[in-house]
This record gives sequence, structure tokens and C-alpha cells, in this order.
Amino acid sequence: MSHLLAAPTPPLGWNSWDCYGAAVTEAEIRGNAEYMAEHLKDFGWEYVVVDIQWYEPGAVSSHYRKFVPLEMDEYSRLMPAVNRFPSAAGGVGFKPLADYVHSLGLKFGIHIMRGIPRQAAHAATALKGSLATARDIAHPNSICPWNTDMYGVDASAEGAQAYYDSLFELYAQWGVDFVKVDDIAASRLYDTHLPEIELIRRAIDKCGRPMVLSLSPGPAPVQYADELAGLANMWRMTDDFWDHWSLLLDMFDRCESWQGRAKPGNWPDCDMLPLGHIGIRSVDGGGSDRWTRFTKDEQVTMMTLWSLFRSPLMFGGELRDNDEWTLSLLTNREVLAMLRDTDGARLVLREGDRVVWATANPASGERYVALFNTGEAELEVSVGGAALKLDGSVQAVELWSGEAWGELGPDGSLGAQIPPHGAKLFKLG
Repeated sequence: MSHLLAAPTPPLGWNSWDCYGAAVTEAEIRGNAEYMAEHLKDFGWEYVVVDIQWYEPGAVSSHYRKFVPLEMDEYSRLMPAVNRFPSAAGGVGFKPLADYVHSLGLKFGIHIMRGIPRQAAHAATALKGSLATARDIAHPNSICPWNTDMYGVDASAEGAQAYYDSLFELYAQWGVDFVKVDDIAASRLYDTHLPEIELIRRAIDKCGRPMVLSLSPGPAPVQYADELAGLANMWRMTDDFWDHWSLLLDMFDRCESWQGRAKPGNWPDCDMLPLGHIGIRSVDGGGSDRWTRFTKDEQVTMMTLWSLFRSPLMFGGELRDNDEWTLSLLTNREVLAMLRDTDGARLVLREGDRVVWATANPASGERYVALFNTGEAELEVSVGGAALKLDGSVQAVELWSGEAWGELGPDGSLGAQIPPHGAKLFKLG
């Protein structure tokens, strides 16, 4: 099966990192899954993803404890820490938790670091399906600069493919639907790790279970766009994205450089949505336990840009604490239809603090236009019907407010007063 079929539209889900760092527990995963099933599943949200270090018994925050023992089976494969994930007792791994998520009509995902545990390499533990050991395939000079759990794998070594095959065989047995692989799309020390991505691609294809492959962190190099599209379903365009306006402003540049690359099965990824209640045990991003620092206007800008560009949407906050405003950002059916059904998102205009993006639904002919103000004062932002390639008159509706905006023709213009750091999103039809 082509890997493109695993993600025909941009994946929508929840990831534990922004609120719980490396320290999420089974109870928190189950609770957020239950919220998603009740409040979000009907809108297309489906993935529940356990982020980094689920195998670390002593994890307490987003700060990694260095060189600590990790839970691992006899084949050098990391296993869930039973003190944090009680249903994993007896060596059954994430299968009971995945089964529970599936029982809610949702899909289950995990985060892994590329490579093999350092403790496995040091102990020369066995690999399933190979006479080689963990030491034989480890690449001790290929390390992650911010986490000490793993060595990279020497893709040319005997046993390297067998190791990754055994990992994804295990994940298929657990019922994993989504795998986020870290320190691989772009490394602070190295280039993109294409040989290891190729090992992972082959292992997923062999395991017999469709899985979305997400690569982190970025910024993934645009020059590898074709290679990434041939191997993965999503790849980060940025390093970790947090609730700072400077990072959101920077995303306009990143979307511009990646425009035209989103297509069924391949989704350049703007990273997670740091919305709602975040930082509970995750102290990255210069914060602590808090509600998002983004203003409401900035939140609308983020949701508009991510959705029109067709980035995957991975919510980062504690879902059970959502207020009506935050939930409304995730359940706007018109915006989600744009995310799901359009094609060809393009930058139409960028002049100073005025930015205009547009896209269209090829099946219905409906068009969408986003007007952004990236400046510090309210601005009139407008775009002509000719620039939008209109060939007749259409009715404009602003999707976040539901407000009818009137008729627009090829010779007219669509404009609005936009607050600082704000946006308006229009459907033309």
C-alpha cells in the first residue's frame, strides 16, 4: 500500500507535549481521548498521540533526565514505563491503551526518537531477526544534542533494517496508527537523516498496518522536499512552535517557501497548536503552567494560516480544560472543510504588514481568501477580484464570525479593517 493513502487529508489530533512534556500518564491520555471522542470526533479530529519518553519511569517535565535507565525489552526495544502506564504491565506494551482509544472511534499514536537506546548499545543486547547486536548497528557519533536516550543507527550495518522492522512489527501489534519520529527531519548537528528515514519507511511498509509517519523537528530543508514526500506523510517546517508572536510571524515565511508542496499523503507541518491550557508539566517555550499567551486575534491568525495552508492540526493543550472560545476554534465546520477539501494554497499579496493568501475547492469551485495584518496597528487590508482570478460575481462570507460581506466581482475588491496580529477568512461562492 502506498504510504500516501495513510493521510489523504491533513491529520487532526491531540499531542501530549505542550501540556505534559515528557511526563504524561495513562490517565491523562485516556481523559483527553474521552474528550476528543465526545466533543471533536464529529468534526474530524481522530489522533491521540503520546509524545516523548513514555519509556522513562522518572520523567517529571519537559526537561530530560540524562543517562537514566529506560524500560526496554530483550530485543533492544523501548517499552512503556509501567508506573506511568499501568495497563502496559506484563510486557503487553501500549496494546491495552491503543485498544481503549480505538474503542472510542479514534486512532492512537506515539513519539519515538530515531535510533537505538544507548543502554542497548552499551550492553550489546539482542536484535530480533538478526544475529547482530545493538552495539553492531549503533552509530555513537550520531547523537541528539538535546536528549541522551539514543544513538543513531548506521543504516549500512547488518541488522539495522531488522531492528527497525522489529520496532514497527511491535507497534503494529500494539495497534499504533501514527508515529512521530524525532531528531530526524532536520538535526542541529547533522543534515536530514534520509538513510534512517528510509529504514523506517521500509519497516512501516513491511509491518502490515497503515501508519502515518510524521518527522520532527524542523526546519526540514526545502531542497529535500521530493525525498521527504516519497518517504513520509508530514514533516516539520519549523523547530518547536510555541505561543510567541515572533514564531507565528516567522511562519508566514515558512509557508511561503513550502507553498505548492501540500498534497494528499504529503503535508508540510507548521507544528502543534499551543492553545488553551498548556505548560502544565512542559516548561519549554519560556513558560510554565498557563493559558496560551497568544491573544484571541493571534489565535485566529494561527488557525487561519494553518488551515488554509493545509498543515496538519495537532492541538497541544489539555483538552478537558477548554473554554468555549478554544473549542470554537477547533469546531468551525466551514474552516475544517477548507482544510480538508481545497488545493493550491498560494500567497497572493505581501506588502509591508498586509498579507493575503487564497485557495480553492477544485470540486465545488468555492474560493477562500485570508486577509492578515502582521503589524502593530489596525490596518485596512484588501485584494482585488482580478488578483483572486474571479471570472464572475460571488458572495463573500467571513467564516469565523459567519458575517455576510456582500458581493464581489472581478472588478471589485475584498477588504476589511484587521486588528493588529489579526485575520479575517472569507469563503467566496
